[in-house]
Amino acid sequence: MSSNIRSFLAIEIDENLKKSILNLQNEFKKINTNIKFVNPENMHLTLKFFGDISLDCSKKIALKIEDIIKNYNSFELELENIGSFPNKNYIKVIWIGFNENKTLSNLQKELDNEFYKLKFKKERNYTSHLTIGRVKGPKNKDLVKKIIDENKNIKLGKINVNKISLKKSTLTANGPIYEDLKVFKVI
Repeated sequence: MSSNIRSFLAIEIDENLKKSILNLQNEFKKINTNIKFVNPENMHLTLKFFGDISLDCSKKIALKIEDIIKNYNSFELELENIGSFPNKNYIKVIWIGFNENKTLSNLQKELDNEFYKLKFKKERNYTSHLTIGRVKGPKNKDLVKKIIDENKNIKLGKINVNKISLKKSTLTANGPIYEDLKVFKVI
């Protein structure tokens, strides 16, 4: 049995915003399409996906995070607009974006540079986003595109970022289960 854990670094979303996101997901649910929606308890902004790592590596990651996070104060992010990856004509992921935020950008880059020293690949084009659904087929693609277009300038609310979490992800037949490995306070 492997002692590796699948992990990532995340900013979690508060309950009020989850309700707003669920309302948006419900717009897609009204049409007959093949979208697997992210469960509210799993909604988050990923700062870095590590994949399968050892427990020892997770401890090294935690030390890097502790060194960097102490230089940051809490900050605010606004969830705004909706989009898709890889693009509007070939939709695999539906996401909600965040306002441009210098603090988030600096934090992500600084963390990424430190993780690179631990042999993780650097993010090429980091885009802060929250995945709300994964499209599993082309069924009613035009209606999906229409909902995205109608909501492209949506503003869902703000979150105060006062912690980031190193998470463990266990894949199951019913979807992933996330657990905190360590939570880092942003004061």
